[in-house]
Parts: sequence; C-alpha cells; structure tokens
Amino acid sequence: MRWLCGVIVALVPGLAPELAHAERRIPSDCVALSAASQVVPVVFGAPLADDAVRIHYLQHAMFAIEGGGLLAVTDYTGDIGNRSLVPDVVTMNNAHTTHYTDHPDPRIPLVLRGWGPVGQPPAIDIDLGTLRVRNVTTDLRGPFGEGARKDGNSVFVFEVAGLCIVHLSHLHQIPTPAQYAAIGRADVVMVPVDGAYTMDVADMADVVRHLHARVVLPMHWFTPEGLALFLTQMQGDYAITVPGRSEVEVSRAALPQRPVVVVLQPALIP
Repeated sequence: MRWLCGVIVALVPGLAPELAHAERRIPSDCVALSAASQVVPVVFGAPLADDAVRIHYLQHAMFAIEGGGLLAVTDYTGDIGNRSLVPDVVTMNNAHTTHYTDHPDPRIPLVLRGWGPVGQPPAIDIDLGTLRVRNVTTDLRGPFGEGARKDGNSVFVFEVAGLCIVHLSHLHQIPTPAQYAAIGRADVVMVPVDGAYTMDVADMADVVRHLHARVVLPMHWFTPEGLALFLTQMQGDYAITVPGRSEVEVSRAALPQRPVVVVLQPALIP
C-alpha cells in the first residue's frame, strides 16, 4: 500500500505492473457535448466498451468508477461490499469519519488523501494511462460555520474514456473563479445535496449549473424529503430520472443533449 500526499505528477514511479497500463487514455477536453440522449442503467461487472464508464453509487458520498480497465472509488471508507474487488485507486476527500478510513484494504495500490498537513495543501495529479486523477482543494468551515480550515477538502476529478467526472466531495463554499477554472467543465458531477452539512441546496444547484454537467448524480442525502428539495431546484432546466438502480453507464458519445439528474439508490457491490 502506498500513501500519497503532497505534489504528485505524471505516472507514479514504481507503480505496480498491473497499473502501469500501456494504453493511452481517450482524450478528454472536459467540455464534451453530444446530440445523443441516453444514460443506460447497467449491471455492475458487465463488459464495458472502451469509451464507456460505469458508475456505481455505494453509499453516502462513495462511488465506484470503472473505466479504462481500472476501478477507482471516491470518498473511500473501507468497505465497498464485494471483498474480491480491489480498487486500483481510492480517494478520500477530507478527514471526516464518513469520508475516509485510516485502515484501507492493504491490497489497494494507491490511496489518495485529499488533505495535507496544516499549510501544505495536497496537489494530486496522477496519470495511470487510461485514467487521470487530480484534485482541486477547497476550504472547510467549522462544525458551526466558524473556524474555516484552509484546503481541508479536495474536489477530485477523474478523466477516463474521454469523460471528465467531478466529485464535489464535502463542498462547503461556492468555488472561486480560480477553483472553477482548475476543475474545468464537467461531463458528470457527483453533488452533495444534504443542504446543511455542506451547502445550501440553492447554492449547490447553482454550482452544478456553473459546471454545465450533462449528468448529475446526487449524493450525501439523508432523507427523501431532503433529496426532493434539490430535485425541485433542478427541475425545469434538467430532466429528472429515477432508474431504481445503483449504477449507470455513461459514454461521451451518449451524453444527453438535455442535462439530466439521475437519482441512484445507494447499495454496496454484492
């Protein structure tokens, strides 16, 4: 197991052979549009096309992202369900008990923490060939809105199969113009919609609109009523779909022309 923090660039030296993929990543400009109009629910583990990504909502803010022959897990807390599945890389956005673990599966080659020592924000940018993982730090407020912790949270960006997938993590503040520029335009965004522990629902909806994401995946919701408040904010400009599943398959060629909010049901991988 490798613990990586601080500045990480290019391909990680000494990376395990099974991760040092010779394949090149399908280029992504993070601004892809398409005339197609579908997001297809799939069964986790089915064969994937080279230009497709499978996203499985595990729980809380944790997603499994499969694409390019690799598996990444966001906001990893230690249990994805199926013990035979070993992620190639996991990210943990901040040191909050429901968003990280001090005891990750020792078989995971890359464990990326989205925070660093005080005064040393992590600058993560890893190229695994078919998958690039990078971060943009944001500040955290204290538990009662006071005592902000600078660079205590990381927005993680996954570039795979020509897509730009953004996990907003425990976002507490509207990003600055510089942070928006660093994130880039998102094809898919995972957004916390609790309305209290992170940001006001209306402000969070504005963040999503600013990113121009074509596929929006709500997370970090605790009650159906709380989720409904976010959906109310998004309806009109966005289609709303509730497929009754935990996974979707997304490809650049099939990004919806009209942006869509896809409500996935959290479930660990059996």
